Formats: sequence, structure tokens, C-alpha cells
Amino acid sequence: MIKKSVVVIEDDQSINELIRFNLEKDGFLAEGLANGLDAVSFIEQRLPALILLDIMLPGLDGFEVCRRLKNNDKTAHIPVIMITARGTEVDVVRGLQLGAEDYVVKPFSPQVLLARVRAVLRRVTSASGLHTGDRRIIGDLVLDTDKHKVTCKNEVLEVTALEFSILEFLSRSPGRVYTRDQMLENIWKEGRFIVDRAVDVHVRNLRKKMGDAQDHIETVRGVGYRFKEID
Repeated sequence: MIKKSVVVIEDDQSINELIRFNLEKDGFLAEGLANGLDAVSFIEQRLPALILLDIMLPGLDGFEVCRRLKNNDKTAHIPVIMITARGTEVDVVRGLQLGAEDYVVKPFSPQVLLARVRAVLRRVTSASGLHTGDRRIIGDLVLDTDKHKVTCKNEVLEVTALEFSILEFLSRSPGRVYTRDQMLENIWKEGRFIVDRAVDVHVRNLRKKMGDAQDHIETVRGVGYRFKEID
């Protein structure tokens, strides 16, 4: 069985070693880096399955590392989990807006971190390997879960695995309102340790990519979200 590679970018040597130890114990191939600038070029060459990224780094901070990776076609698909002592809502939202899949605040339990790593990788794998034969046509929007592809007016939308999962989940039951907790429970599943605010950030990012079709996802103030029914 081929081990999945995880790159740990953390300048605190003891934390870096602790994370890598637990990853390797859980069956992953773990590589550690301590400099943000070095990490960008390293990841472009290695293309790991997942990145664990600290924010306070020498060279480049974690936000800039994430921005560069997500703006690079070669590395944009690699999921990023940020790990940091900066746990304010502003920092969490900024990380998610840059494209991070999840955000872990120090101090953390190694087992909780592993659960979140597995959850993110499972979501990415299942999203890229769906074979349900389900093709939903909603107005100009087409969801092809067999190919994990979304198109609007025949133009392919470049959504992430998580964004696709959100769109697929909401579109199953047009008109039904889902709370943020229900979305976390059904989409994030065992990885649902993140803040409710993360749902809003990912939905907002998805809407931007949907362009003219963004009105399909409606906000129900004080409750959550629903997929608009088509008359």
C-alpha cells in the first residue's frame, strides 16, 4: 500500500517532530520544513497529499505560503490545514478565505489532528472518485458527481472538493433549510471541529465561483442555507 505524503511546515522543532511522529505512526509519510519560502518550492517539487501549515514562519508567513500555493495551478489542488496559536476569528476566516480546508488552534491533541487529516483526505478522495452516475441539471447549473464536475452555461467551475461537497449536499433537497451545525455534521463529519463561521466562508467562496448561478444558494438569516427550488 502506497503511503500518503504529508508535509509539515512548522518552525518549532519539537512540535514539528511530534506531528511527524504521530503521522508516521498512523501510516503516513511525513516530511518536515521550518521555512515558508523553502516550503513553497519544496511542495511544487514533491506535490504531497496534504499540507499542515503554521502561520508564524521565517521566510514567508503561513498566509502568504497558502496564497502562493493556491494561486499556482500545480499546487492549488493540495488541501491545506493551518496549525497555529493565532486562533482569533479574523485569523481563522483569513486562512479559510485563502483556500485552507481546515484550521487547528494550538495547543491541540495529536489524535484530534489525525482525525482532521483523515477527514480532509477522505473528503478529497471520495470527491474525486465518486461513481454514482448522478447528473443533476438545475437550470443552467449541471452537477456531475460521476466526474466530480460542475458546469454553468457549459463553462466548468473550478471548485474545490469541499465546495463540491457543499453544493452536492444542498442540491439534494431543494428548498430544505440546513443549519450550519447540520452542514458540519453531514459534510465535515468526524472532522467537524472547526468553527461555524467556516461554513459561511466556504459558502461565500463557492458563490463567487458560481457566478450567475450563485443565487441558487440562499441564506436563511439566523438559520443557515438552502438550495433554491426551480419553478
